[in-house]
Amino acid sequence: MHREYLPVPATRCKDTVFNWGERTYLMGIVNVSPDSFSGDGLDNPAAAVSQAMHFIELGADIIDIGGESTRPDSQPISEEEETARVVPVIEELSRRTSIPISIDTYKESVAHSAVKAGAAMINDVCGIPKLAEIAAAAKIPLIITSNQREKSCRDIMPAIISDLEDKIRLAENSGVIPQNIIIDPGVGFGKTVEQNLEIIRRLCELKSLCKPILLGTSRKSFIGRVLDLSENQRMEGTAATVAIGIANGADIVRVHDVEQMLRVCRMSDAIIRGKE
Repeated sequence: MHREYLPVPATRCKDTVFNWGERTYLMGIVNVSPDSFSGDGLDNPAAAVSQAMHFIELGADIIDIGGESTRPDSQPISEEEETARVVPVIEELSRRTSIPISIDTYKESVAHSAVKAGAAMINDVCGIPKLAEIAAAAKIPLIITSNQREKSCRDIMPAIISDLEDKIRLAENSGVIPQNIIIDPGVGFGKTVEQNLEIIRRLCELKSLCKPILLGTSRKSFIGRVLDLSENQRMEGTAATVAIGIANGADIVRVHDVEQMLRVCRMSDAIIRGKE
């Protein structure tokens, strides 16, 4: 049975207004980390800026800058090293574009330095209270992720909804205004292959939280497991997850292959939202 949910209020991010439900927004991934799981990591700021500007020319709505790999077996780096990787990229991009720049980190000092350098959004994969406080002080959007790496579970959707409810409450108690909170079910973060597939299939259940939904499936290992393909051969699998995710309520998709996935978004929106 189809269930109606309340409309999600628009979110302002610097000069950009995200009118949720009108179309799908696209976040382009720029990894300034040589050990990125997807094989797209860059090892110098100039290359990262060039890639980000190319993504913007192709039509990306947001650029997500990350300085540390989040794959399960990655080696953590110091806050100083992560800051040194991302801040020069954010500073240069802030001078060259008005497109919102997101910082993908779970470290307080990195988030603080990135926002000071010009980041207009924080993408927090761990739900750290201090990052919510930084977002609140800067009056910028915060992406909160349901991460099960430390607490695996069997019944995945109720667990994700409960976790996100707790993190929404924490963010609002830290001063983040409700319309600045974006939720991410955390595909690939402590879930089995079957659970990742279930999340995409049941994504619309997150609409009950009345927040915009970000879906990040691009090139992830569950696609490789299903199709038995390496990272650089997962574009079609990613496209399937993006299209079905949009059909089930995704408002933002976070991707590596901007040009191709933008076409998937536009075609999906034409079918689902009636947007040509």
